[in-house]
Amino acid sequence: MNSKLDPWGSSNIDDYSKLFDEFGILPFDDIYSSIPEPNHYMRRKIIFGHRGYDRVVEAMTEGKPFSVMSGFMPSGMVHLGHKMVMEEIIWHQNMGGCAFVGIADMEAHAVRGFSWEKCREIGVEQYIISLIALGFEPKGHIYFQSESDNVKDLAFELGVKANFSELSAIYGFNGQTNVAHMVSALTQSADILQPQLAEFSGPKPTVIPVGSDQDPHIRLTRDLANSMNMFRIEKREDQKGNSYMSIRSKAAPEGALEEVAKRMPWKTKVFEGHVDVFGVDDKLKLREIARQTELDLGGYAFLPPASTYHRFMSGLQGGKMSSSIPDSVISLTEDPKAAAKKVKRAKTGGRMTLEEQKKLGGETTKCSIYELFMFHLIDDDRELEEIHSECVEGRRMCGQCKVYAAELMADFLKEHQELREQARDKLDEYGL
Repeated sequence: MNSKLDPWGSSNIDDYSKLFDEFGILPFDDIYSSIPEPNHYMRRKIIFGHRGYDRVVEAMTEGKPFSVMSGFMPSGMVHLGHKMVMEEIIWHQNMGGCAFVGIADMEAHAVRGFSWEKCREIGVEQYIISLIALGFEPKGHIYFQSESDNVKDLAFELGVKANFSELSAIYGFNGQTNVAHMVSALTQSADILQPQLAEFSGPKPTVIPVGSDQDPHIRLTRDLANSMNMFRIEKREDQKGNSYMSIRSKAAPEGALEEVAKRMPWKTKVFEGHVDVFGVDDKLKLREIARQTELDLGGYAFLPPASTYHRFMSGLQGGKMSSSIPDSVISLTEDPKAAAKKVKRAKTGGRMTLEEQKKLGGETTKCSIYELFMFHLIDDDRELEEIHSECVEGRRMCGQCKVYAAELMADFLKEHQELREQARDKLDEYGL
């Protein structure tokens, strides 16, 4: 299949190119070949970028500990956009990751004004039950922010390293912003770093599946993780050009540098504020010694959290998918027949006339029906490629796709809602 018939809509990826150039997000294509059993979001380039995901892939392939974490604000109905994130979490859990899902009730309470009771009701009835129905295993961790002492205590500690100017630049906070809203932002960073606490076996690569709009928060959390650590490790050169490693103190307690120097198997020299290490032949071992020393001294030794970035689905009527526009989105809890009708009314990439469609072919990059196939409704890549080819070559009409998509959607929702009822009976297995 030539580039014109690319079923994964690579032209859409260009919309995100500035994220690579301006914000340092790395193309997912560069790491794709290293991933064992990539899921369909990866295969179809729906996941298009990452930060630091190579560490997670390395842990995954070598059978080492890693985590996956994401969260949901309980502010409305669970829909297809949430399903995508849930399935990314579940895939990482199935690949051996320790999975964490936080229900951001503190954010919903502070930002939306929801009562704690309403936050819990929406969190359980909408998000958690669908998460379990999609395959989340009980060995993972599901929690409400307001009920997690780990998260609240860590958010307080992170607050020591953050300032109002920084949060204002990221979130647009101003003099009218309530303090609880600011606290909820730091609580999200605590959510992300929680999997690396000693209670969960300490520092480990952790990935956060997000949309690109969440990247500022990922960058903030990576900066906070770095700020919380006692040591900074740098490669340096002396006047003769000989390289050595320098471990620099970042508000480390008294005696910390002497302790880390004592544990090094290489020649060291301790100065005020740093210790230099010479003849290092294993940088990973050096970093591990420094990390373990920090942990023994009561520090965190956080690894910067990794992230993957997925494309957004457009709304069924084109434009942005939004819960405030009912016809643009499909909830996982709505009536299957009603959802099927929405699909039949959805915007397609078809031409103005039947003759033009046969001559020019459809435009899958502008078609919400094709997006439903690609994101959610068709597992078989070959079937999707065939639909794509028939469409762009003018051999497939929009009505045919709408009917098929409506049937698939109704079937999916019916099955999912049956699984939701089973999941409801399993809540106690998840500590809920």
